[in-house]
Formats: sequence, C-alpha cells, structure tokens
Amino acid sequence: MSGLIGAIRNVLLRDGKEPLRWLFWLLLWEAAARLIGNKFLLVGPVETIRTLMNMAGKPAYWQAVGNSSLRILGGFLLGAVLGTALAAAAQARRGLRWILGPLVSVIKAVPVASFVVLLLLWIGNRNASLFICFFVSLPVFYLNTLGGLGAVPGDLLEVARLYGLSRGTRLRALYLPVLAPFLESALSLSVGVSFKAGAAAELIGQPALSLGNGLYRAKIYLETGEIFAWTLSIVLLASLAEAVLRFFLRALCGSGRYSADGTPKRTRWRVAFFGEYGKIM
Repeated sequence: MSGLIGAIRNVLLRDGKEPLRWLFWLLLWEAAARLIGNKFLLVGPVETIRTLMNMAGKPAYWQAVGNSSLRILGGFLLGAVLGTALAAAAQARRGLRWILGPLVSVIKAVPVASFVVLLLLWIGNRNASLFICFFVSLPVFYLNTLGGLGAVPGDLLEVARLYGLSRGTRLRALYLPVLAPFLESALSLSVGVSFKAGAAAELIGQPALSLGNGLYRAKIYLETGEIFAWTLSIVLLASLAEAVLRFFLRALCGSGRYSADGTPKRTRWRVAFFGEYGKIM
C-alpha cells in the first residue's frame, strides 16, 4: 500500500510541475514579443490564440484542418503499417533484409524538399503530402520494428516452439510486449515529423484548403499573427494525433493492464505457459 501511495504521489508531483515549464516558455515568448514591439516580426501567445480563435470561427479553417489531417495521417499510417510488415518479413528472410537495406537508407536520407519536387511532377499537388508522410514514417517503423524483433529472447521462442504455441499466441505473448516500446518510440519520432513534412509539402505544392496553403496566404499578406496561429494549429494537431495513436497502440499491445495483485496480466499468462521463463519478459 505504501508503494502505491508513493507512486501516486510521484505522479502528482511530476504532473503538477508540468504546467510550470510551459508557463515559463509562454511568459518568455510574450516578454520577447512585447520587448520587440513589432507585430510584423513577432506576436505573443495571447495574440496568437486570439487570431486562432478568429480563424476557428470560419468554415474554411476546419476544411483545411480536415483535409490536411486526413492526408498526413493517411500517409503516416500507410508508412507505419508497411514499414512494420516489411520489417517482419525481413526478420524472417535475411535475403529480403539485405535487399531492403539500401532502399530504406536512401528513403531516410533524401531531403523532404527533393521528394516534394518529384511528387509534384509525378502526381500533382493534391496528394503530395500523403506520400511525403508515407516516406517519412516507413523507414522509422521499419528500423524500430527490426530492433524490437531482434530483442525478443531466443530462449522464450524456443520454449514456445516446444509447447507448440500458435503464431497468434506467440504474437500476443512474446512479440507485442517486446515490440511495444520500439513501436511507441517510432510513433513519437515520426508523428511530429510527418505533420511538419506534410505542411511543408502543402506550402510548396499549394493545394486549396490546406494548412500549407493557409501558411502561404498569411505570409503573402504579412499576417504574422495568422502564421503563428497556423503553426500552433499544426503543433496541436500533431500532439493530439500522437496521444490518440499512442492510446490505441498501448491498447493493442496490452500496456498498462494489471491483475488485482498488481502483476501484469500478460506476465501471468506467460508464466502459466512457460513457468519461470515467462518472468524474463
């Protein structure tokens, strides 16, 4: 009981200090804006939020948010699923891993601007952000999934084969618990980058009713407040998407599920099948 109370106290102290960090930077931002005193160069958080609220009252803003979010998240999810699937196949087939290595390295190294220019030539400006986000997330999930699969203990896999467990059972009991932190790391790394790259692609390609188009129009008319408001929108969307996707990822991998005695349910399940070997996980 004392351990549980201590854990709750630590969580409360940690979360209680979190707003203070944000407040510090917001105050510093506001102070810098007031010190410069030129709204064409820098606006503060108060002016940014006021501008964002005015923009949110217009249907065109929500159309831009919806269009861009669908394309960015669609490309991100396609890259995540394909990257994970290719990593699983590459782990099982060393030859495939050898073949895919150079391709993944090139995709990871090519600048986003180069991809955008090529995609504008190949498919036009409407769906360029979708493919950009696909190319951003694919190598991250591929490499992280490979790392997670390589971290699964070989002795537990051998025990699973001796018990004759099905592939689905192995996936739930062995692979998902080990893969969870690797996939969560890939998620954290690539969601924010996908929104940045997607907005950059829209800024260059200029599809109508998009986040990038809104940024471009604000720049043309020297509306610095709107530039910051569109930027804040992208940051909030990326944070919201990451939180929602992390929730579903943890639900899929069973993270945070405990029995009444405090033992993780998946650990109890593995111990029941594998005995002392199950405690290694």
